[in-house]
Amino acid sequence: MSFYDRDDISRLIGVTLRSVTQNDNDSIDFESDAERWRMYYEPDCCATCSIEDVVGDLQDLVGSPIFMAEVSTNSDDPKTPDYPDSYPDESFTWTFYKLATIKGYVTIRWYGSSNGYYSETASFRSLGLKPIKPVMGDLTSIALEVAFHQLAKVTS
Repeated sequence: MSFYDRDDISRLIGVTLRSVTQNDNDSIDFESDAERWRMYYEPDCCATCSIEDVVGDLQDLVGSPIFMAEVSTNSDDPKTPDYPDSYPDESFTWTFYKLATIKGYVTIRWYGSSNGYYSETASFRSLGLKPIKPVMGDLTSIALEVAFHQLAKVTS
């Protein structure tokens, strides 16, 4: 997955999610009946980015169509340094992913920092379509078996 493979989070509008799973402060997985997505940060040399906070219940996004999916950023207020004598980050970005269904609103707040030359924002990317399981077994195998039997009748 690379920076250039990003998807627009607005692709979720109208989608009914079946599950939403937060993986520590590193990523969040979204899954519908047909597709899977991941919100994550791809590590860079001199940059970090992680989930700082989730406001709302991620489970409010499950079972009802998403009607709002947007992202906004802010670089006004740096995160308070972890140690009293440390300096604030040289470059930083707060990224807010805002999602909503009729059940509730969720804001996922990411904080990224770098030396100013690397990405400080999380990505949202499709992990692809989920495989479709045929209703009555493997249709390809059935079609090949039928064709083989028809061929056997013709040649005998």
